Amino acid sequence: MPAKWERNWAMYIHFAQLLNMLFPFAGLVAVIVMWQIKKEESSYIDKHGKIVLNWMLSYFLYGIVCLLLVYVGVGIVLLLLLKIAIFILAIVGGVKANDGIVWEYPLSIHFFK
Repeated sequence: MPAKWERNWAMYIHFAQLLNMLFPFAGLVAVIVMWQIKKEESSYIDKHGKIVLNWMLSYFLYGIVCLLLVYVGVGIVLLLLLKIAIFILAIVGGVKANDGIVWEYPLSIHFFK
């Protein structure tokens, strides 16, 4: 079981992506900065940083596809579902990280191993 401080940092990394809902790219910057600061100190934090960045890059790509599908008429619904998924999955990931569980986001493309 990782130490409490490691679990807290991992949880903060998951929750930091929610900043994107307030300020564009703020969540991405926060996740990268937090991950870069602590990844050398803990492999647990390094794993979670990679998981969150994989998910953020994945949902960026999914968002582009949804924007293209707006012209077909399905994209608006898919964008709404994607925003809901981002919110829910970030909270689930943060809670699991705080419980000491390494959890991969569903449908996340693995850019970082």
